[in-house]
Amino acid sequence: MALSGYLSSYLNFKHMTKKILFSGIFVLIAGAAVAAGLFFYPYEPKKPPRADDAGATANGIKQAVVANNEFAFDMYEKIAKGRKGNIFFSPYSVSSAMAMVYEGAKGKTKDEIKKVFNFSEYSVLRSNYAAIYNNINKEEKQYELRTGNALWVQQDYPLIGEYMDIVEKYYGGKAANVDFIKEPARSANTINEFIEEQTNGKIENILSAGDVNPLTKLIITNAIYFKGMWESEFDKKLTKEEEFRITANEKIMTPMMHMKTGEKMFNYADFGDSQILELPYKSGEISMLILLPADDIESMEKILTNKKIAEYKTAMGKTELDAIAMPKFEFDAKYLMNDALASMGMKTAFADNADFSGMSKGDLFISDVIHQSYIKVDEAGTEAAAATATGVAEWALPLRRTVFRADHPFIFIIEEKATGDILFMGKVTDPRG
Repeated sequence: MALSGYLSSYLNFKHMTKKILFSGIFVLIAGAAVAAGLFFYPYEPKKPPRADDAGATANGIKQAVVANNEFAFDMYEKIAKGRKGNIFFSPYSVSSAMAMVYEGAKGKTKDEIKKVFNFSEYSVLRSNYAAIYNNINKEEKQYELRTGNALWVQQDYPLIGEYMDIVEKYYGGKAANVDFIKEPARSANTINEFIEEQTNGKIENILSAGDVNPLTKLIITNAIYFKGMWESEFDKKLTKEEEFRITANEKIMTPMMHMKTGEKMFNYADFGDSQILELPYKSGEISMLILLPADDIESMEKILTNKKIAEYKTAMGKTELDAIAMPKFEFDAKYLMNDALASMGMKTAFADNADFSGMSKGDLFISDVIHQSYIKVDEAGTEAAAATATGVAEWALPLRRTVFRADHPFIFIIEEKATGDILFMGKVTDPRG
């Protein structure tokens, strides 16, 4: 709900002393380049600061990854429930932003956030989250991948110094002052411009005029951007209009990409009722997993868990495929996550009895959790952040178990291969967006 509408009902609220809003904006995708803002940016958008990962351990990083991935499937289930269209979000982005919220929570509020996001205690969480953040932002790589956190604080509103120090030290979350009271529109524009720079222009105007008002005291943002080229690219000359089955009764024509597989080997498994294929990006450090049901994607969604994905991955082996085909697709998504998070058990953070005394002595609660995302998959590769003729040709090869043809709804995951950390997750039901 827009903050303006929320404000109207809020002013009739029984506890009139609860007058400070905490707004969390959790944003997907990023890019770079500096633009002059009406207020100072916390840092140059494409150069997020390094976090302190001195206490990180292999086991601690594994715990953080498992926690993020468990949340990924829990959130996917909530988003998919009752939704027939495409899905795309970054569990890492949401989890990272909420980790900074968790740092300022106390009591029941803290316990609920901890349970929903499977967070460890602060002593374990901080340095290991920092290690994951630093690995994403490492400089030497054959793809673009970066993430950044920021705190946008009302200029006369006192946050507890220790909280700000922790967020900056372990999450790279530097703070910038804005004026939500006297200049709400200019404050929103500054945040919008910063996010737009981080997201390479893919996310514009994440905040509307009604989302910022004199009661807003703090906005937390997270952005993550990825652009990678396939290790084995699809041949543009082979892309042609072909059928994609949206449902049993609905088919469309869409550009289908084809890869010359030759003697290349791919991580792959066929379970009869489903197939799983890994398509690596250059360097092999990031890859896309594609989960393709034989028929009904709803049946696959019912059993989809982090444990099940681990089983699928264990069963995969190097396979010489006869053919790979999948649609080009490009779409964006925007979710207000309040209800989903509350239904997962994080209710108190949105209520008038929320306890964020770890970040401020004022009475804070979360007003909105907004998540926006974008993805484009084509012959060359993928850009994600968290885009016709009439002829129809027959499939040239007989359909065998070594053919992977994604011509009906499928689920995809973009992960950091060494750790298995899920950066992005989605579903394609209609490649047209």
